[in-house]
Amino acid sequence: MVRWRIFLGTAFAALTMAAGGAIASPAAAAPTSGDGAVNPTPSVVGGTRAAQGEFPFMVRLSMGCGGALYSPTLVLTAAHCVSRTGANSSITATLGVVDLNSSSRITRRSNYVYRAPGYTGAGKDWALIRLASPVTGLATLPIATTTAYDSGTFTIAGWGAASEGGSQQRYLLKATVPYVSDATCNSSAMYGGEVIAAEEICAGYTSGGVDTCQGDSGGPMFRRDANNAWIQVGIVSWGDGCARPNKPGVYTQVSYFSSAIRSAATSLGG
Repeated sequence: MVRWRIFLGTAFAALTMAAGGAIASPAAAAPTSGDGAVNPTPSVVGGTRAAQGEFPFMVRLSMGCGGALYSPTLVLTAAHCVSRTGANSSITATLGVVDLNSSSRITRRSNYVYRAPGYTGAGKDWALIRLASPVTGLATLPIATTTAYDSGTFTIAGWGAASEGGSQQRYLLKATVPYVSDATCNSSAMYGGEVIAAEEICAGYTSGGVDTCQGDSGGPMFRRDANNAWIQVGIVSWGDGCARPNKPGVYTQVSYFSSAIRSAATSLGG
C-alpha cells in the first residue's frame, strides 16, 4: 500500500542529476522505522503545468521530496523526508524554476537538518533544512499561525508523479483540492480513524482524480489569506495511493506546529 509521498525512482535520479543535484543515500532518503520514520512506499495527479514565477517559493529536494522556502536560508519540508537532526551537506535544493532542467535554476546545498522532536512516523511530520547560503530574489511562503485558513479550497504543487506509480515530472504541476473535515476523513469510508485530527488536514475529492502523489512529500499546501497573499496551511505527508476515491491526501497541519516551527527556525538563524 502506498503511504508516504517520497519518490525514490530512477527517473527522479536522472532528472535530479541532469539538474546538477546530488542524490542522497538510501538511508538518508528513506529512513527506516528504527530511525524513527516509516519506510516510504507513496506530481500532482490531475494537475496542470504551473507558469514560471507563479509559485516562487517552491523547492525541489534531491532525496525525492518537495519543500517551501520558509526564509532565504530555510526550507520547510516533511520529517519523513529526512533521517535525523544534525549537520547534513548531502541535500541539494533546486529553486526558482518550474523546469528542473532549466539553465536558470538556482541550487543550494544543505548544511543542517532539523527534524521535528519526537517524530516517530505518525504525526509531527515537519522538518527544516538549512541552506549553506541564502537565496535572494525569491519570495518566501509564510506559514499559518491560526486555524483561520485551515478549510476552504487549497492549492497543491509539485514535481512528483502525475499518476500512482508514475515517474518524476520535469515540470512543476499544480491543482486545487477542497478541505475534507476530520470527521469525514476519519470515517470508515475513508481512513477509519488513522488521521490525527489535531495535527493533520485532509484535502481532496470524494471521487478522487486530483491529489499529491509520490515525489510530492514535504511540499506545501497553500491558499490565499485575508490580504490575498499565499499562506502555507499544510505539508504533503501521506495517503493511500494517489487520487483514489475516498482516499484524500493527508497533510501536516502547519498551524498546529507553527510555534514549534518558528522557534526552530529562530534557533537555526532563519
